[in-house]
Amino acid sequence: MELNDAQKKAVSHFEGPMMVLAGPGSGKTRVITHRVRFLIEEKGVNPSNILVITFTKAAAVEMRERYRQMAPAYSAPVSFSTFHSIFFTILKHAYHYKASNIIREDMRRQLLKEIVDETDIEIQDENEFLNDLGSEISRVKGGRMDLAHYYSPNCPGDTFRRIYEKYQNGLARKRLLDFDDMLVYCYELLDQRPDIRRMWQRQFPYILIDEFQDINQVQYDVVRLLAQPHNNLFIVGDDDQSIYGFRGARPDIMQSFVKEYSPEICKLNINYRSKGEIIALAGRVIGHNKNRLAKKIIGTEKDFVAGSAVRVQEFQGMTEQNEKIREEILSYRNQKIPYREMAVLFRTNTQARAISAKLKEYNIPFVMKEMVPNLYDHWIVRDILTYIRVAMGNRERANVLRIINRPKRYVHRNALTEPYIDLKELELFYEDKDWMVDRIVNLRADLGLIADMRPYAAVNFIRRGVGYDDYIQEYAEYRGIRAADMYEILDELQEASKGFKDFEEWFEYIRSYGEELKKQSEKSRQSDNGQPEDAVMLMTMHGSKGLEFECVFLPDVNEGITPYNKAVLTEDIEEERRMFYVAMTRAKSHLHIYYLKERFSKEVSVSRFVGEMLGTPGTEAVVSSAAASSRISFKRKR
Repeated sequence: MELNDAQKKAVSHFEGPMMVLAGPGSGKTRVITHRVRFLIEEKGVNPSNILVITFTKAAAVEMRERYRQMAPAYSAPVSFSTFHSIFFTILKHAYHYKASNIIREDMRRQLLKEIVDETDIEIQDENEFLNDLGSEISRVKGGRMDLAHYYSPNCPGDTFRRIYEKYQNGLARKRLLDFDDMLVYCYELLDQRPDIRRMWQRQFPYILIDEFQDINQVQYDVVRLLAQPHNNLFIVGDDDQSIYGFRGARPDIMQSFVKEYSPEICKLNINYRSKGEIIALAGRVIGHNKNRLAKKIIGTEKDFVAGSAVRVQEFQGMTEQNEKIREEILSYRNQKIPYREMAVLFRTNTQARAISAKLKEYNIPFVMKEMVPNLYDHWIVRDILTYIRVAMGNRERANVLRIINRPKRYVHRNALTEPYIDLKELELFYEDKDWMVDRIVNLRADLGLIADMRPYAAVNFIRRGVGYDDYIQEYAEYRGIRAADMYEILDELQEASKGFKDFEEWFEYIRSYGEELKKQSEKSRQSDNGQPEDAVMLMTMHGSKGLEFECVFLPDVNEGITPYNKAVLTEDIEEERRMFYVAMTRAKSHLHIYYLKERFSKEVSVSRFVGEMLGTPGTEAVVSSAAASSRISFKRKR
C-alpha cells in the first residue's frame, strides 16, 4: 500500500523537531520505518547516527524486523531500542555498570518487605501493599517529584518518606539500581557532565520516538538533553491514547513539546483499521475531553450503515451479559472468524473472573493476557473462608488467630497458646471478665449457626450478623482508603457462593479454580513466547493497547467500572475516557458495548461514556439504530 499524503509529509521531514499525531490504525510504525530509510537513502545520514526509541522490547524488535524487511542493506547499524535499554547503555559507558547491578524484582520486593516490617504501619494484605508501594516509588522517580511535597495514598507521608529513603540507601549499599533509577541517574549524568552529553549527542543526532504519549517526565527530560543542540526530534504519538497515568505518563507532555519546540505538526488522521461507525462513535466519546490536541479521525468507508458495526445492549445482570458474550462468540466462530480475532476487554482484570468461568463451562478456548488475581487469595476472602473452616471444626491456632479479632473482640494472643484452640477453655481464661466471656459465647453461637448454613447464607451472616462489614469499615478509616472497594470484594465473593449447596462443593470449586488460573497463566506465557493458539483473548483495556481484533466486547460499561470509581478529578475522568476510546478502537469490524442494570445484586447506572455517544449532536440516529437492533432503549438523565 502506498503512503498517503500525510504519511509522505511525515516521512520526508528532514531536520528540526516534528510531531506526528497518529490516530488509531493510522500506520505510525510504517511511517517510522519509511522515515529511517528516507534519512539514509535520500539524505545520506549514517545509519549509526539514528536512534529509534519505543517502550517495550517486543515493539523495538518488531520495528527492527519490519525495517530489515524493507531495507536489509542498512538494517544493522540503526539503533532500535527501549528507553531503559538506551539509558542503561549510557550508564554502562560512564559507570561500568553490568546487568548484575540491576536489582531483580524478587530482590526489590524482599528489600521493601524488610523495610516495611520495621515500620509500625498495620497492613492486612502484604502483597497488595508492596505492589502499591513499589508503584508509588516508581511514580515519584518517574515524575522527578520532590519527596518533601509528595502525598502518599497508601501510608502517612512521613512513613512513606522513611521507607523511600531506606529503600534508596539499601540499593546504594549493594551498588544496585532499579529500572526507575536508570532514568533518574541517566538524567543526572547528562545534566551534570557536558562532555558525556556531547558525546551522545554526536552519536545520535537523529532521534525518533514511538508512542510518545506514554513518556513520563524524566524520560522526556533525558530526551531533551540528548537532542540538543539541533533538536532533530521526530515524535510519534496520540495524546488521546495516553492511558498510563499511574506510570507518570501525561498528555500534557505532548502539549509541552509543542510549546517548547514549536515543531512542524503532521496529523495521520485516516484510520485504516476500523469501520466508519466505530471511528465515528469513538470520536464522539473522546471529543468530550478538554485536555487534548485537536484532531478528527476519519475512516476509509465513504458510507456506513448505522448499527452494522456497533451494538449497545443492556442486561439485567452479569449472568445474562456473559451468556450473550458466549452466544455471540460462537456465532462469529460459525461465520469463520477465528477465536483469536475476538477479544473481551475489561477495565480491571478482576472482571475477567466471571466470563472466564462461562467460557470454560462451554469449552471455548481463551487466553488471559494478564494474570487474573485469584479472588480466593485476597485477604478479605481468606478471612471469610477461615470463619467457615473454624465453624466446620478446624480450630488450628493460626485459623482462630486470624478471625478472633475481626471484628474486634479484644482477645489477646497470649490467651491462644495451644496448637489447637478450645473455645470453652478460652472462656475459662477470661472467667473473671464477664464481658469477654459473653463475646466468646457469642462467637461460639455464631460459628454453630454458620456450620449449618449454605455458602451464600454463611457469607451474608458473617458480614452482617457477625459484624465483619463493620470491621472493614473501621479498617478502611484507619488506612484512609475506600471501604466501598473492599465491600466490592465481599459482594463478589457472596455472588460467587451462589449455587453451591454446601461448603465441600464450594471448596472443591475454589481448588479447581485456582488450578485453572495457573494453567491460564502458563498459556499466556506460551502465547507471549510466540506460540499463539486460536483462542479468545481476555485482557484489560490497558493490555489491549496496540492490538486489533475483528470483534471486541466491552462488558460492564457502567459508572464505577468505566469510568472507575477511584477516578474523581477531571484529569482522572479524562484518562478513563481515553482508555474507553482505546478499547473501542481495537475493533475492526464488530464492537459490542454491554452494560448492566444490577451488579452483585445492587442497582448500577450506565456509563456516562455511553450517554456521550447518545447525546452528542449527530450521533443520536447512529446509536439509536444500533440500540434498536439489539432491542434496547436509552434513557436520558433529567
